Amino acid sequence: MESLIIAALALCSLTAPACGDKGTSKARSCSDIRQFYGGKGYSLDNVPQSEISGEHLRICPQGYTCCTVEMEGNLASLSCKEMEGLLKDAGRALQTSLLGQHKAFDGFFLDLLNCSMARLQRSFTSTRSLLHLMNSQVFSDLYNDLSGYCRGASINLEEVLNEFWAKLLEKLVYQKNKQISLGEDYLECVSKQIETIRPFGESPHKMSVVVTRTFLAARSFLQGLMKSAEVVRKVSQVPLSQACMRAMMRMTYCPHCRGIPSARPCANYCSNVMKGCLANQADLNTEWKHLVDTMVNVAENRLIGMDQMILSLPDHISEAISTMMEKIDIINAKLSLACGEVGPISTEGEEVSTAGRVTVEDTLGDTSKNMIKLVSDVTTRLRAMQSHWVSLPNVLCSDRAAYGAGAEDKCWNGINRARYLPEVMGDGLANQINNPEVEIDITKPDMTIRQQIMQLKITSNRLKNALNGFDVDFQDTSDDPSGSGSGSCTDQSCSQSPGLIATSTGGPVFYPYPPENKKVTGSAQQSVPSIIIFLLSLFILLLWR
Repeated sequence: MESLIIAALALCSLTAPACGDKGTSKARSCSDIRQFYGGKGYSLDNVPQSEISGEHLRICPQGYTCCTVEMEGNLASLSCKEMEGLLKDAGRALQTSLLGQHKAFDGFFLDLLNCSMARLQRSFTSTRSLLHLMNSQVFSDLYNDLSGYCRGASINLEEVLNEFWAKLLEKLVYQKNKQISLGEDYLECVSKQIETIRPFGESPHKMSVVVTRTFLAARSFLQGLMKSAEVVRKVSQVPLSQACMRAMMRMTYCPHCRGIPSARPCANYCSNVMKGCLANQADLNTEWKHLVDTMVNVAENRLIGMDQMILSLPDHISEAISTMMEKIDIINAKLSLACGEVGPISTEGEEVSTAGRVTVEDTLGDTSKNMIKLVSDVTTRLRAMQSHWVSLPNVLCSDRAAYGAGAEDKCWNGINRARYLPEVMGDGLANQINNPEVEIDITKPDMTIRQQIMQLKITSNRLKNALNGFDVDFQDTSDDPSGSGSGSCTDQSCSQSPGLIATSTGGPVFYPYPPENKKVTGSAQQSVPSIIIFLLSLFILLLWR
């Protein structure tokens, strides 16, 4: 009987501090959270004046709190919106960089083409200016096609060049036989003889090599920049999952509900939350790095020197025309055999005099320096963004996590102010199976992000083909026809995130701290168990006597 008395008294002594710790003290004021909550634009009608029991909370620890369930839901939605806003800002910065480089290169290529066309005009002497004038449309069509191809138009370079030389031959033959009426059938026959009589010598082949190498590299590089920016845009609009929303709320605003708004999350705690929320985005890393490497390779091995190649196009054209004029009698004879007699082709001196070559240096001496600078800038920027997707958690935590001496023992760990014990998870979806902060089903990846990973692979392969001299066709193969979406997070969209709702994997979940009492009651009720135990022990003592 004596042992029963000792046990009862011991039980009472153990429960008394817990019962009286908060029950006998005055509840803390909620003035801070009321000011903060009202500042976010929410009504204060149902916000407590002082702390209340928190057994109603669904996300935050269920101790004494200044938050109602409605406040918890509102702040959870707010944390979701803020997080998605940060992700959009990060994506927008990356997009701006990529599109800025695209604009710089596109403008530079256009300037080169305009300068090259001006050189073509100057490559004719004043006596041959009429010859250029008569063929100006042919030259304009060529440069317009080259510009369109560079910008992604559905144009076949080989067909463009073949058509250019055929039209030029027709024009030259027509102009040299103005005194004779040449029908369309005859001129069509002339253009078909270009491979047989080779009126322009080796110039077409030389120019074809230059054009193919140069414009294929320019087109693929510009399209690579554009595709990369498009991938970033679509990924930045992927909504956060419901599990991520809960984790963000627990990390960001639960300290406010607990009355410790100044508590910053522990660094490793923040890392695990971010790695869980951005697990799918981190899976872009491998293909993203591969694409960046390929684009740098194209820039350093194909773009440098292409300015000289573009500016050399007039030399190839002038050389071709001169070659034709030098062997005009042979060409005339061959055309007569193939297409019929038309009379002698005129070779008036003022029409066929050749101009001295206008060298590249005569026209734009700084183009090489400008190109080298552009390539240097873009490769530096590309390499800097190589680890973008796996560095996002650290970037986002750098401004919110607690750092410095002693911070790890006073930071918010999701439950209270104490050290965060779990290890930091790796990057990517597969490494989140045991993430203690964000519950994720690693067997259900986000399909939008998977589509963008495929886009990165396709773009890398096309750039490699261009690097090896194979023509590529950049068409949007995305399964998303719209490619749009606000990406905003409303109360409903946060809780109904299609394709990203995390479900339990059934794997082990590690709890670094002993679970808190899930059924915390008011101070008046907390004193009841200790009174009952005290009366019971007193009753046993009377019986023993």
